[in-house]
Amino acid sequence: MADQPSLIEYPCDFPIKIMGKAAQDFTQTALSIVQYHAPDFDAATMSVRASKNGTYLSITCTIRATSRAQLDALYQELSDHPAVAVVL
Repeated sequence: MADQPSLIEYPCDFPIKIMGKAAQDFTQTALSIVQYHAPDFDAATMSVRASKNGTYLSITCTIRATSRAQLDALYQELSDHPAVAVVL
């Protein structure tokens, strides 16, 4: 199957939502992965929300996406990490 053409024009601002258990290092782990793939990401712009019972965290990072390959690699590494439950 051929690659589908991208519907996104690069570069662009692209929000990524990362959800997982509210472990002590979850936020730092997610931030490290995001900054590896998007070195210019400003951690000060990251938003973190806890679930109603504080069991889970939802992190939103808006990166400056430069290519589909960059986004694919970022999503893959986040999805493969055992602390990450969902990546949207």
